[in-house]
Amino acid sequence: MSARRFEGQAVIVTGAGQGIGRGVALALAREGARLVLADRSAIVEEVAAEVRELGATGVVARGDLETWEGATELNDIAIAAFGRVDVLINNVGGTIWVQPYEEYKPEQIEAEIRRSLFPTLWCCRAVLPHMVKRKQGVIVNVSSVATRGIYRIPYSAAKGGVNALTASLAMEHAQDGIRINAVATGGTEAPPRKVPRNAQPLNEQEQRWYQGIVDQTKASSLMQRYGTIAEQVNAILFLASDESSYITGSVLPVGGGDQG
Repeated sequence: MSARRFEGQAVIVTGAGQGIGRGVALALAREGARLVLADRSAIVEEVAAEVRELGATGVVARGDLETWEGATELNDIAIAAFGRVDVLINNVGGTIWVQPYEEYKPEQIEAEIRRSLFPTLWCCRAVLPHMVKRKQGVIVNVSSVATRGIYRIPYSAAKGGVNALTASLAMEHAQDGIRINAVATGGTEAPPRKVPRNAQPLNEQEQRWYQGIVDQTKASSLMQRYGTIAEQVNAILFLASDESSYITGSVLPVGGGDQG
């Protein structure tokens, strides 16, 4: 296996400011990628600095990928910087509220879908014309095994949409030399978020619901544990690389045996 699988490739990583996205960005930098680091938070500038310390190129694109305008601007930044997009890794998403479905307000349901489905929809739509024209490209969508889980049903539905999008786009664009896959992440140990998805601290009831998610996640994993960021990153980079050249339209569960 080459240690420089992405030498010279232009790669977009969304949600690059922290967690799995940051881990993906740093791993790609070590393997020679030229990166566009997308996030709506200023913390992505810190990741860009880390990328440059590794000797790689890191261009920052700050914007709201829940909108079509944000996604098209991201694609434009990548084309302006590198002239092409070889790989798109869609990593934006994450549940905002933790509660039984009947507790969700209509506006919360809509916000969850916007957060965890629309950035992937919009970014795929933005980069595909360029990839089709070049007759090559790779897209890796970050999904979740929480398509079967409790207390975050809108998030589960959004990630189910990501899985369907992945399968259907792969069927549509295999003829164009484009591979599209997804990694369904399981529970993942990560440092505390620098920018929380929900600025409101959990009350006692919400803490019990959150603990219910943790318990269910570990119980659903055959390994009875959370994974590491590195374990998720390894799977994402595999699907983004030529090592998976005969794989498309697949959703790879990385949840210790939990198939989602």
